[in-house]
Amino acid sequence: MPTEGTTMQKSKIMFERIRGLPIHKQVVEIVERKGLGHPDYIIDAACEASSVALSRYYIEKFGRILHHNLDKGLLVGGKATPRLGGGTLDEPIYILIAGRATLHVNASGEKHEVPVGKIVQEAVKSFIRKNFRFLDPDKHVIIDHKIRQGSNDLINIVESVAEVPLSNDTSFGVGFAPFTPLEKLVLESERMINSPSFKSIVRESGEDCKVMGVRTKDKIILTVADGIVSHLTPDLDHYVSVKEEIANRVSDLAVKIVENCSVEVYVNTADKIVAGSPENSSIYLTVTGTSAEQGDDGNTGRGNRASGLITPNRQMSLEATAGKNAISHVGKIYNVLAFRIADRIYRETNAFEEIYVRLLSQIGRRIDRPLSVSIQYISSRPINSSIRNEALEILYSELENVTKITDLILEGKVTLF
Repeated sequence: MPTEGTTMQKSKIMFERIRGLPIHKQVVEIVERKGLGHPDYIIDAACEASSVALSRYYIEKFGRILHHNLDKGLLVGGKATPRLGGGTLDEPIYILIAGRATLHVNASGEKHEVPVGKIVQEAVKSFIRKNFRFLDPDKHVIIDHKIRQGSNDLINIVESVAEVPLSNDTSFGVGFAPFTPLEKLVLESERMINSPSFKSIVRESGEDCKVMGVRTKDKIILTVADGIVSHLTPDLDHYVSVKEEIANRVSDLAVKIVENCSVEVYVNTADKIVAGSPENSSIYLTVTGTSAEQGDDGNTGRGNRASGLITPNRQMSLEATAGKNAISHVGKIYNVLAFRIADRIYRETNAFEEIYVRLLSQIGRRIDRPLSVSIQYISSRPINSSIRNEALEILYSELENVTKITDLILEGKVTLF
């Protein structure tokens, strides 16, 4: 059995104890999640939907995923005039998907033109229709693309006939386990607020929901920003009641997730409410449920990491996972893989307080043979060779099955942002 610092399938594997307090025991912890309707989430999702749709097209037409990376996206906010009881969207949101793709394919003796523009348009519109109640992709959004043919060297790497795909970038992924109570609370708060069941009860709650959590010792403060839908909110009193309902439901959720900490929840803290005077009040209203209609812009990779969170207390990669091809881009695959490995080691060994996994590849290298693997840990009990070997076996099994991550990504079964 390989041990600390040895190689496995030409990969350098380091198993290292790190000193310090686990995150949940540190004095200050900060966690953020940008939700479904946040402009950064929208553009991440638009790039990813485009990549998945293009991958499926390649598979259907040519039997395999061809080279592409659609991970350079921009959302430019529109212009809106929300008002209590109504409002208008005056200028549309602009979405640009940029990157590289295989645009021309010689198949069966014929040159095939890939309809990238149509694929991107349909994919982004489909995402919007499925996830937004009041944002019409035909009326409220302009969808554009600037996608060029990839370079020959990268095409040759991605489309090689190697037994296992070769990495088309020198990059790394980072994963950790377990989530702290604050991390779970921030993640589940946004997911609850944007769940169909919540929207059926609190219809005024917009899809643009950002949750920022800070824990100082045993006190948690959650700040929720939610773009309240204007035409469902007839007056100022109604707006205030919606804010209170959101805060109360998040507080109820916190009781189920967090122990030994007090939790305070604040919603739309920038509001300036003058009782009985809506014209002199400043409140967070949206016509469509997203600040992308006017208040904010978005850029691929500026939002959540592969944990679904932004975690400054943690080790993490700054790679934009969205839009990268799911067959050979380790900037995407390794972030998913690192979290899978960390989670399994934590759950199956029951020996660690925290686990961090870092995977690094080189361009042109088989993706099942990272250049470097680092497993760092804070232990909850003495770590003997048996536990270490169990952790390494988990690593080897996940690397052996790394190509299965492609299907999980295409099926939407893993968290990317």
